[in-house]
Amino acid sequence: MATFVLIHGAADVGWSWHLVAAELRARGHDVVAPDLPCEDESAGLPETADAVVQAIGQRQDPVVVGHSFGGFTAPLVADRFPGAALVYVAGMIPAPGERPGDWWERTGYSEAVQFQAVRDGGLTGNEDPYVSFLNGVPRELAQEAMRRSRDQSEASFASPWPLAAHPDVPTRVLVCQDDRFFPPAFLRRVALERLGVAAEEIPGCHCVPLSHPRELAEALMRSA
Repeated sequence: MATFVLIHGAADVGWSWHLVAAELRARGHDVVAPDLPCEDESAGLPETADAVVQAIGQRQDPVVVGHSFGGFTAPLVADRFPGAALVYVAGMIPAPGERPGDWWERTGYSEAVQFQAVRDGGLTGNEDPYVSFLNGVPRELAQEAMRRSRDQSEASFASPWPLAAHPDVPTRVLVCQDDRFFPPAFLRRVALERLGVAAEEIPGCHCVPLSHPRELAEALMRSA
């Protein structure tokens, strides 16, 4: 049995992982998927990581999974567990000292989105979240996800990533083939530049925990 620690993205809640959690638990694994203090202006990246570690409790050797903005928190958590494994899922991969608010420009995000939008007729980067973010999620489930969404604090975007280097733990990067928020080619480049890791492609949109939970769970279990 493995322990999977599932870290949600910006303005989100642990509920977003509930379908993946059910798949993992059905296979005998333990799951931790906390709601993080994303609206708390006193909580930067270290405090958010503290909240995850507190939720883990006495569990050991977790597989730490960061989705989207959760990519800034996941390695901070994995760094505290020598036996951890780390998985980015459509995740923001940080650089030492980088503020999340600066990540977009430093990675060339806007240019990558504009390039892909020309190729797909403006689907990538579309202002409608059901087109660019929740595409592939059943409409009723997507509406529930929107209902549960929260604000994201300015403090979290202004908090410098505190590690001097990425943790020395087994690390994988999963990109989603229908992601219209973080284009797969863009994330593959960032993964190679920042981690030296070749990303693996799985089915799904940016909100893959809701669009393809079974496929994501099966991919995660390969890190157990």
